Amino acid sequence: MINFKFLPTTSEELKYLGWKQLDVILVCGDTYIDSPFIGVAVIGKVLLAHGYKVGIIAQPDIASGDDISRLGEPRLFWGITSGNVDSMVSNYTASKKRRKKDDFTPGGVNDRRPDRALIVYANLIRRYFKDTVPLILGGIEASLRRTAHYDYWSNKIRRSTLFEAKADILVYGMGEKAVLELADKLKRGEDYRDIRGICYIDSRHRKGYLKLPSYEKASKDKASFSEMFHTFYENNDPLTAKGMTQKHGDRYLIHNPPQALSTPAELDYIHNLDYERDVHPFYKEKGAVRAVETIRFSIISHRGCYGECSFCAIPVHQGRAVISRSQGSILKEVKEITKQPGFNGIIYDVGGPTANMYKIECRKKTKSGGCKDRRCLYPSICPNLKPDHKFQIDLLKRIRNIPKIKKVFVASGIRYDLVLNDDKSGMDYLRELVSHHISGQLKVAPEHSEAHILRLMGKPAVDDLLSFKKIFDMLNRQFSKRQFLTYYFIAAHPGCVYNDMKKLKIFCQQRLRLYPEQVQIFTPTPSTYSTLMYYTGIDPFSGKEIFVEKDMARKEKQKGILKPY
Repeated sequence: MINFKFLPTTSEELKYLGWKQLDVILVCGDTYIDSPFIGVAVIGKVLLAHGYKVGIIAQPDIASGDDISRLGEPRLFWGITSGNVDSMVSNYTASKKRRKKDDFTPGGVNDRRPDRALIVYANLIRRYFKDTVPLILGGIEASLRRTAHYDYWSNKIRRSTLFEAKADILVYGMGEKAVLELADKLKRGEDYRDIRGICYIDSRHRKGYLKLPSYEKASKDKASFSEMFHTFYENNDPLTAKGMTQKHGDRYLIHNPPQALSTPAELDYIHNLDYERDVHPFYKEKGAVRAVETIRFSIISHRGCYGECSFCAIPVHQGRAVISRSQGSILKEVKEITKQPGFNGIIYDVGGPTANMYKIECRKKTKSGGCKDRRCLYPSICPNLKPDHKFQIDLLKRIRNIPKIKKVFVASGIRYDLVLNDDKSGMDYLRELVSHHISGQLKVAPEHSEAHILRLMGKPAVDDLLSFKKIFDMLNRQFSKRQFLTYYFIAAHPGCVYNDMKKLKIFCQQRLRLYPEQVQIFTPTPSTYSTLMYYTGIDPFSGKEIFVEKDMARKEKQKGILKPY
């Protein structure tokens, strides 16, 4: 039986709906999960709500035209995304070994998403639809690869993926507004080149825009690449960013300033759209999709992150400010979830990139933009931020009092420094977590113990971690709970040597009383400061040379010091 909540993905559904031609076809490297956690589903639902006929083709077979052709040709544009994760990160480990499993593919076998999916899917469309409507790239892979960038897997500076895919437009960041504007402009036949949050290619530089070092210069000279990256990174704030251009050969990448951040009301609107919260039946019959288990009965309370850790891509995709949904919108979504088939009374997560940033706001940042001379949480929490967890406490209390709700967990990681710096309600928040909202383990991410590496990472000192652990353990004893902290650590981050990992091992054994389970080798992903360090061997904040481990066996040895089994 055809379900109207899903976007159509078969010709039978189009016939059932009475749609002769779609306005937009979205092509995705993940299977189609209709959920507010899935970017392509959100874009499709926003367009649908504004009257556009939208279909989706997930994980098309790239060896034939059968999949890519089954919905015909769209009237306005093709939207292409690799999925919720960069395709190279999805397909390979930090040791460059092919991943065998894939949580976003039916059956769990990693055999449906091609490497560099944006390029492959764009070429697939061009192969079977000559002179077609515009190809628009989006999602995190497009965001992080929108300018010249260092690519770990080929170990070189690559061109903007807009050039490599031979696409027409690239939407970066959280793309709901930009995509909707594009659809409206293309529908009316109007010029789209002034839309914020997009990149396109032109034959000349755009007047008034900053000139980045050319791709050719940046790819040959590390100092030029560093200069390019600093300018790129500093122009990601919607309130202060300037447009940029970058020459690639005889043409220019035109990079418009970012879209304005969504308002809480706009975020509510997105999450209040009608989602099935499941895999489309066409794909579901091919096998179980593990990702659904995590997100089906979970809630996104906000987007963005103040953390701005050097190795994290969130600042250049979701943004450096936190935008929170209203409590009413979240409670409405929870009530809808309780009506879902198979709901067992448990909300598995209420959170975002960092769970305890809900409704913590910096008025300066939302009015004037982010500070250029410091980060919000490093080296210490900015006085303008004023963390207060009372809103999340109240939210969690109200959720657990909804009929049919048995448990509400916070599974997203938290920032312990925010809790410790909240004199008003930090302790109350931690009491609430310990007594009601932890499913055995609470996630924290100290990443390392050594001060010089934490400085490069932009992470707080271990004193905060130890203070937090002491309070956490005390509260567990007080409430007669047997709950633990799960610590995330990184090996082989730029600046890290064997001796640093040995000190981290001693710290874990003597101060944390554990052998870590969650240890990963640093993966250089495009458009982060840690990746800049990895490529250049230079600390971008001091200009001094740093050690960078690039030998794969020695990276594994660093990890093995902390996790020898």
